[in-house]
Amino acid sequence: MKPSAPTPDRPEDDVEMGFFDHLAELRRRLLRALVGMIPTVAVGWAYKEQIMQWLVAPLALAWRRLGMGTPSLHFANPVDPFLAYLKVSLVAGLLLASPWIFWQLWAFVAPGLYRRERRLAVPFVLASTVCFAGGAIFGYVVVLPFGFETLLSFAGPLPDGAGSLQPTLMVDEYLGFAVKMLVAFGLSFEVPVVTTFLAAAGIVDWRALLRFGRWWLVAAAVLAAILTPPDVGSQLLMLGPLVGLYYLGVLLAFLIGRRVERADAEAVEQAGSTR
Repeated sequence: MKPSAPTPDRPEDDVEMGFFDHLAELRRRLLRALVGMIPTVAVGWAYKEQIMQWLVAPLALAWRRLGMGTPSLHFANPVDPFLAYLKVSLVAGLLLASPWIFWQLWAFVAPGLYRRERRLAVPFVLASTVCFAGGAIFGYVVVLPFGFETLLSFAGPLPDGAGSLQPTLMVDEYLGFAVKMLVAFGLSFEVPVVTTFLAAAGIVDWRALLRFGRWWLVAAAVLAAILTPPDVGSQLLMLGPLVGLYYLGVLLAFLIGRRVERADAEAVEQAGSTR
């Protein structure tokens, strides 16, 4: 039997896939993403000391602002420095391989899209990469120094000279905290990419996104409280971009919707004129 021709409400080249077929395809894409990270992780390992210095720079800046001298990161286990350098190499490899990873993500969802939606592949990969990198940079330049300075300000002598609170930072705990923050801000900046993609795929429109805005405000507040340090300043620095970028996505969805409506109206008009 010949495959049926594509229709307006069915993706082109639609192939029926079962649950396990989807799992196999997901496994294949994840494997390709991991294999693509091997050379980028190797590059990260080659520059591991420079990357470590880069990650410690926000802490050093906050340390100096508080007049505490130069920070030191300690370790309790001889293997901890190796694991720390391995972690920074993996993070660097993830960032460098992010275009490839986003491409694999797109390749996983693309078979269920229409031909006109598949043309968004390159813009989707570029926008995802730029937004993720932009979020990580925002977290590195703005949030980490502010958060470290706020939290370290609680250190110092206790009243009446009874003692003092002195920071002793362990390298594994510091890297885990810093990496979590950078990844969290990178992912939070993906909000307009996700909303725009959903609108372009016809899953939601700008009206639905606008109605969901009040619930997104609550969800964003919860995410900011979970992902950032327990100080109001850092939480607001994540909450603001989450909300602002969401409504940027609503605006882009509105523009996409207007364009699709005009295209559909022109198609209907042309179809009527040919009869």
